[in-house]
Amino acid sequence: MPFSSTFINGLLVFEPAVFEDSRGYFFEAYNANALAAEGVDITFVQDNQSKSSYGVIRGLHYQLHPHAQTKLVRVLQGSILDVAVDIRKGSPTFGKHYTIELTAENRKQLLIPHGFAHGFSVLSETAVVLYKCDQFYNKASEGGIIYNDPSLEIDWKIPVGKEIVSEKDIALPGFLQWFNNFQINE
Repeated sequence: MPFSSTFINGLLVFEPAVFEDSRGYFFEAYNANALAAEGVDITFVQDNQSKSSYGVIRGLHYQLHPHAQTKLVRVLQGSILDVAVDIRKGSPTFGKHYTIELTAENRKQLLIPHGFAHGFSVLSETAVVLYKCDQFYNKASEGGIIYNDPSLEIDWKIPVGKEIVSEKDIALPGFLQWFNNFQINE
């Protein structure tokens, strides 16, 4: 499973080796030993799956310590723009974001560690997204940042007026108004 770093420390892109022939294809979508070989020691405890239509924007979400989640995100059907925002106080990339198009065809995955707000927009007619988490969902520790905060300058690749955003996500605070308890050493 090939790994590549991003300009934000801790975010990793996984591009699995895919074996294709006349029958179809095969690849290892997750291998704990391959992650450990890269210095990533994570035990995933929960898988989440969503199906969304074009224009849906989910996020930007995170959970506070001690329930912070590392996520390994992949797309089973369609395509999304996956977004991770560094919210680790003291980080040289604090407030910066990384985007990547994840598709069923390119089979790329994004590993998002603790200390990041996460969201995605659906670029295809529909998309099915699966992500592994290393902590269970904990409602009391939920946090978030509004997706369209101008200080973040995120281009979600959805035309203005075509966004579909939940009432809960529209009510999230701006980047300068949110609270978190992440530090750079996480």
